Amino acid sequence: MEEDATLTAEGQTSELDRIAGAERQVADVVQQGDTPATTEIALGIWDRVLSFMESLTRPWVAYQVGIALALLLLAFVLSAVLKPRFYDWLKTREGWSKLRYRYGVMVHRRMPLILFTVLIWAVVWVLKSVTWPSRSYLLAMLASLALSWLVVVIVLRVVVNPTLRAFLRYGLWIWVTLVITGLRDDAVSLMDSMAINFGEARISLWMIAQAVVLLGLTFAITRLLSRQADARLKRSQDISPSMRVLFGKLLQVLLYTTAFFVGLRIIGFDLKGLAFLTGFIGVGLGFGLQKVVSNLVSGLIIVMDKSIKPGDVISLGETFGWINSLGARYVSVVTRDGKEFLIPNEDLITNQVVNWSHSDKYVRLDIFFGTAYGDDPHLVRKIAVEAAQSVGRVLNFPKTPVCHITGFGDSSVDYILRFWIEDPTGGLTNIRGNVYLALWDAFKAHGISLPFPQREVRMLDGEDGA
Repeated sequence: MEEDATLTAEGQTSELDRIAGAERQVADVVQQGDTPATTEIALGIWDRVLSFMESLTRPWVAYQVGIALALLLLAFVLSAVLKPRFYDWLKTREGWSKLRYRYGVMVHRRMPLILFTVLIWAVVWVLKSVTWPSRSYLLAMLASLALSWLVVVIVLRVVVNPTLRAFLRYGLWIWVTLVITGLRDDAVSLMDSMAINFGEARISLWMIAQAVVLLGLTFAITRLLSRQADARLKRSQDISPSMRVLFGKLLQVLLYTTAFFVGLRIIGFDLKGLAFLTGFIGVGLGFGLQKVVSNLVSGLIIVMDKSIKPGDVISLGETFGWINSLGARYVSVVTRDGKEFLIPNEDLITNQVVNWSHSDKYVRLDIFFGTAYGDDPHLVRKIAVEAAQSVGRVLNFPKTPVCHITGFGDSSVDYILRFWIEDPTGGLTNIRGNVYLALWDAFKAHGISLPFPQREVRMLDGEDGA
């Protein structure tokens, strides 16, 4: 008997050791992300899906599916009736802010979802009042799903970038669906089992999904904060335009860098693993990103030395226009004919640039003309100055027009008329033309002639010439 008991105890001990070893193997498989563990989790999720599909054949579940489909159809019918009327009403809303218009457009586009959410919650409330909770369980879950999807759409409307907004919307829709349906833990286990190991670093599908959603949210919030801060800087009158651009760029770099590393820490990524990327970044900067880095550095130099700023009128080669905005890589220059040139920052550093409004906003223009020798030059100069002063954009103070004699030509006394303007963005050719017209009218009113070259041809008699 004692020998049998000893053998039984040894058998139980060996069985326990075998079970413990098997559990350790399963844990190692799950941790390493091998195929058996992934297959087992996926089959478990599939079994739950099949069980749910089988439950749809039950009477109290089937009628809930029918009610949900009927409500969905009713929501689309009501939406087809209400959307045109709402759109016509939305077009009459003058004075609304851009954000209010965005939400108005969102309501117009998502009206079927909004109507379905309202209808299904009303039905769930009625069913819970008159019948058992189990008779409205599926409808309550669908109502929670619809409401969660609607909240995601409303919250993400503040994200301006459509691509980022789409990524965040679909990612959060999938996440709330998994949470409400009770599949979150299984889905997380499945995605976490699909992993690749790089030494001590482990990158799983779950980590990538977290990175996409959380980094997207972080960058969306950062973009919103950056836009608000940039708007406040632009409204500040105590800071020069160049310093506003500089502070805005530095703030953007700081916010986005912080958002990137904060997002990585949120998803649990080991930042020490980024050390190996520095070599690749250095190689990329050395070969493929030379121009990009050059333009970035040139942009910072332009902003810091205040050589050009938004609103300045510049000439670069054949391009003449005013600075619309300073970008990280290029400068936007708008010409008088409506063309917008994106000039790389490096070109503004290495090439000769004429800044018509660098030190001050005054620009001098010159006009050359001539009058006949019989006209009094003192009167001509006086009339020319008065004609220039009569043109609207010509300054009379502190810069006043002047007129000087430049020489005695073959058929005229030559003059130069100099005048100043302070709005070169309004055009140079047009103001010159207006001054020429004023001179023409003034000279005609005072009987001053504008000579032009004349030639006399005399025919000599041949006999007399002999």
